Amino acid sequence: MRERAVAACDGASKGNPGPAGWAWVLADTSGTPVRWEAGPLGRNTNNVAELTALEQLLASTDPDVPLEVRMDSQYAMKAVTTWLPGWKRNGWRTAAGKPVANQELVVRIDALLDGRSVDFRYVPAHQIDGDPLNDFADRAASRAATDQESASSALGSPEPPPSPDVPAVRTATRRKPGAAARKGGGSSRTLKAKFPGRCVCGRSYAAGESIARNDQGWGHPDCRTAAAG
Repeated sequence: MRERAVAACDGASKGNPGPAGWAWVLADTSGTPVRWEAGPLGRNTNNVAELTALEQLLASTDPDVPLEVRMDSQYAMKAVTTWLPGWKRNGWRTAAGKPVANQELVVRIDALLDGRSVDFRYVPAHQIDGDPLNDFADRAASRAATDQESASSALGSPEPPPSPDVPAVRTATRRKPGAAARKGGGSSRTLKAKFPGRCVCGRSYAAGESIARNDQGWGHPDCRTAAAG
């Protein structure tokens, strides 16, 4: 049996239900993504997207290799690690006697897990300095949900961009200790915009785009520089 592989998977739904997508990513021994895949699901729920991501990951990896799966969905994780045995004993009904939601997906995942060594690890979603593999899967699933197009390392697709759903993260400049502030009271740091907005110049900026603060609010970094000049 070969050394354990480490992967992450995630799903996204823009509206829940809404445009949905799934993604998984496999890392090398240093934790760097080496293989990944993402796909669209049309209009669907977040739970379906999360379970589909896990199904696709299991179907795309060697069952003879032990696998660590990092997920931010407690529903999907508990469905296949905690609730599944009871559902099977109850004829695919919950403890309340209701049919198991997303049963077909859970049944397929159960079959893919049979005889495999899989260790599930929960990682919180959308955390600054969080798990990088989970962040990669989240970004890829979000892009698949938004664009409704498949992407993968095998297709030569570019790495997915930052998701507009994550908190704003400092990405660029920090003032050196003792350095004076820019004219107009603006800050030297830039952020990724969490939501779309409009710069004081009149042009809009998109969620995920770099923005900076000037004396009149947030906007394009170039506009801040112009105002400070």
